[in-house]
Amino acid sequence: MGWLLNFIYLGALVAAVPYFAWSALVRGRRRGGLLPKFFGLVTFRPGDRPCVWLHAVSVGEVNLLATIIQAIRIETPHVDIYVTTTTHSGYELARARYDDCLVSYAPLDFSWAVKRALRRIRPQTLILAELEIWPNMIQISKRQGVNVVVVNGRLSEKSYQGYRRVASLLRPIMRKLDCIAVQDWTYAERFIALGAPAKRVIATGSLKFDGAETDRRNPKSLRLRRLAQIPAEAIVFLAGSTQAGEEAAALDAFFSAAPRHPQLRLILVPRHPERFDEVAAMLDDRNVNWSRRSSLEQSVVDPTANVLLIDTVGELGAWWGLADIAFVGGSFGRRGGQNMIEPAAYGAAVSFGPNIKNFRDIVQLLLDADAAEMVQDEAALIDFVGRCLDDPQRRAALGANAQQVVASQLGAVENTLKVIRPFLPRAEVSYRRAAA
Repeated sequence: MGWLLNFIYLGALVAAVPYFAWSALVRGRRRGGLLPKFFGLVTFRPGDRPCVWLHAVSVGEVNLLATIIQAIRIETPHVDIYVTTTTHSGYELARARYDDCLVSYAPLDFSWAVKRALRRIRPQTLILAELEIWPNMIQISKRQGVNVVVVNGRLSEKSYQGYRRVASLLRPIMRKLDCIAVQDWTYAERFIALGAPAKRVIATGSLKFDGAETDRRNPKSLRLRRLAQIPAEAIVFLAGSTQAGEEAAALDAFFSAAPRHPQLRLILVPRHPERFDEVAAMLDDRNVNWSRRSSLEQSVVDPTANVLLIDTVGELGAWWGLADIAFVGGSFGRRGGQNMIEPAAYGAAVSFGPNIKNFRDIVQLLLDADAAEMVQDEAALIDFVGRCLDDPQRRAALGANAQQVVASQLGAVENTLKVIRPFLPRAEVSYRRAAA
């Protein structure tokens, strides 16, 4: 089966070459890690300590690993922690955020790449975040005696229906997983229907809730506020993880409300670094008085600039701590939405567009508790921002309700650690191996 998959992957790769070329030339999207991805030449792990390998595909998954990495360090301080990711932005974030871990691009699911990566990492446990079900990686790891677990598992309805078409091929892979810690029982039922043994699938809650900062006066957010010289009386409208077109919509909402609310500030945080210059050009074309995050520490801040473009990676979580009104991007187009837990945890008045397929469960929790609003289009976003500014009590109520929702969902890290604990390297075994 491994070589059959290799041929399938190669065929898909050849078919995708025109898209990769287009995204590199037209959109400037960087795709690093050629040697680790295709040949398994990941960063070599020195020494004889036991190792836990955590894999997360991109920025969102890399961020959610923070709490589980901290828990593993406390539980098993004798192990090395090795983090891999697939995307360039995910890799840059992992290097910055987990500077005490070994970080590399992940091998693609070619059998030769996975085998070489395993020889270089030498893990006792492989932890896959959310939905990284790669057949060769799982099968080869198990043949080499590696424990394989999934944390924060999720399986959207669309993904589930797609996997059902190849359920007969997927079933043996699911049976090899030692443990699947999923976000809720809806996801658990889908994993079980695809062949995962029911006794190995456990609902633990979402790690994204436990990882969310709730204190607006945390050191990172306070530092950013001082750096951007945003006064305490300012009202901040932040549009985060935005895709093409969403920055313009947020800017229109800002322009609509600013004449009546001169204390309003707008912060734009595009999802992908390759779009920073595109958004900057849009701001210039519309004659906006704006500044760049990357220039704040190198030059004097213009006190009259009321729009700030965040052109750095990995700071969005702290910038959300400045938001009074929030729009979560990726929800007007086809992306399927981005994580709205962080602004909710800070008590911002949260909004998002109608395409939130990647976060339906979280969205439903927020909407049921009157803790956020769904805006159908740009006109609705303009209306939402205006109402939040004109009615501070409504804005505060949305934020308070959002914080209550987040508080009610805490505990996933403890639950997850409980179920994966039997599969983490044991200190006595590891020390004997090192001594040998």
